[in-house]
Amino acid sequence: MNQTSPQSNVPHYDRPEISLIEERLEPYGVAVYVGGREGMSNLPLLRERGISTVINCAVNLDVNLVDAPDPSVGEGHLTYGHGAFRYYKLGLVDGAGNAETMMLAGYYQLVGALSQILPERSSYPLRERGNVLVNCRGGRSRSVALVALLLHKQMPDRYPTMDAALEHVRIRRQLRHDEWFEAPKPMLIEAACTASDWIDRIGHRDPEQADTGQTK
Repeated sequence: MNQTSPQSNVPHYDRPEISLIEERLEPYGVAVYVGGREGMSNLPLLRERGISTVINCAVNLDVNLVDAPDPSVGEGHLTYGHGAFRYYKLGLVDGAGNAETMMLAGYYQLVGALSQILPERSSYPLRERGNVLVNCRGGRSRSVALVALLLHKQMPDRYPTMDAALEHVRIRRQLRHDEWFEAPKPMLIEAACTASDWIDRIGHRDPEQADTGQTK
């Protein structure tokens, strides 16, 4: 079954709330999923799939994820405290309007979340290194572009080009061919390709590699 968006004549087809894109992302050894707002908010599903980290690419989407409110929250203040999972927010526009460097920032934010080493303190309770979900509102544009960039740069033997990575993510996310012209949006694909070129010039070192001198 499909439905037509009131803002577009393009039908949006039913697909899973989250889709497994890569079973084992090297060198981190975790699975990578892509989803939309329904998936990121389905806590039982996230726990069933072993997802402990969520990267939200959408500037126009937030979620109430605090399940352990801080007792110091004052009257009239929004609730804050520990969330149900480790949560990172990128905040891309789904189309034109993003700063040129935002896709690059998203890539390093995602890699940083995967490699981050948390201190042994009670204020960092979510220590599990589980699987990761990258989401946006529909899970068909912003998150797809970012995950394709991740696969291409982290696993170039399997995904030697951005086109190869994009095709893989589109298929695994069950994006139909009549959606591909806007899923992801062309300017987001262009931003991912530009970021790919910049990443080759920058390089980076994970915290676990700091003492070995190894650089990716």
